[in-house]
Amino acid sequence: MTSTPTELRPGADLGTLVVLPWTGAASDGTDMPYLLAYSLGDAAGGPPVTAAAVEQLLVGNGLPVGGELVDGTYRPNLPISLLVEAGQAVVRMPRLIAQAPAPPEWLAAVRARGFAYLVFTTRAWPEGAPGRIVQPAALAAFAGAPETLYAAAHVVLPAAGPRD
Repeated sequence: MTSTPTELRPGADLGTLVVLPWTGAASDGTDMPYLLAYSLGDAAGGPPVTAAAVEQLLVGNGLPVGGELVDGTYRPNLPISLLVEAGQAVVRMPRLIAQAPAPPEWLAAVRARGFAYLVFTTRAWPEGAPGRIVQPAALAAFAGAPETLYAAAHVVLPAAGPRD
């Protein structure tokens, strides 16, 4: 499932950051709520500069890049959080607040599980620009590519509601 991404410009070196929520089948046969965060690579200096800036942001906040899973359900002091409110997914961390409209199936999956799986990659994806509809095949190709996954922080983010 796809959603129109929402942009954020927290810093020049990061370029335009995008968060895109979608659901996919998990190994248990139920929907998994995913969040994909990436830069468009549009900062001065292009994708190499944005990749370095995103990696610095992630590593500086204790989120390793390279495929190691960080389970936020066991780390209450993790400097990244997920708020689900009014049909929106809001990801917060120092220097960054990103908000994206979430499709109903994503909201149902995050409600059922109590968390979302965030893939925050340093790999730029200019084709996933805000305002464009992302086709499921294009999303799967980018999000599932080894180059994307190995250049990413992987985080299980507990979902908080407005009263949590």
